[in-house]
Amino acid sequence: MTSGVTGSEVTRLIIIRGNSGSGKSQLAHAIRAARPRGVAIIGHDVLRREVLHVRDHPGALSVPYIDLSARFALDNGLDVVIEGILHSESYGEMLTQLRNDHAGLTRCYYYELSLEETLKRHRTKALAAEVSEADVTSWYRCEDRVAGLAESVFDATLGPTDALERVLADADWRTEESFGA
Repeated sequence: MTSGVTGSEVTRLIIIRGNSGSGKSQLAHAIRAARPRGVAIIGHDVLRREVLHVRDHPGALSVPYIDLSARFALDNGLDVVIEGILHSESYGEMLTQLRNDHAGLTRCYYYELSLEETLKRHRTKALAAEVSEADVTSWYRCEDRVAGLAESVFDATLGPTDALERVLADADWRTEESFGA
């Protein structure tokens, strides 16, 4: 993992963590859709499963790759949304260091849902056809927060629109309509 100042005073880093099916990817894409340009989405599943094709565990190649990807985007003036399950034991140290190194505004969120709610949401996803409920259950972590991230918690009462509005307000971003798009 890299260490040192990354990004600038104007870049924003948004970290969204939580169990499978909780709404992380949906929120990341809604954030991008609400911005005129310049938001890089660093998707845990995309980088780990599709690009690297590796299993997830402490010390996996995906940990430094996510760090490198986020720093590259921030250092080139893009805002960054990192989203994924990102278990604390594998990604916590890297994410905390990235947060500490980022020169701009950083906001962190954790979807804390019951296993029952996680499975309910999983059933609505296209991925449910290829990822079993047994797999989702085996990945499930209760209260897997990273202390160094000072994560705001999203629970089952917060819908997608409310989550988006909260992130946009916390990041001091205006909605797309504010940009005249």
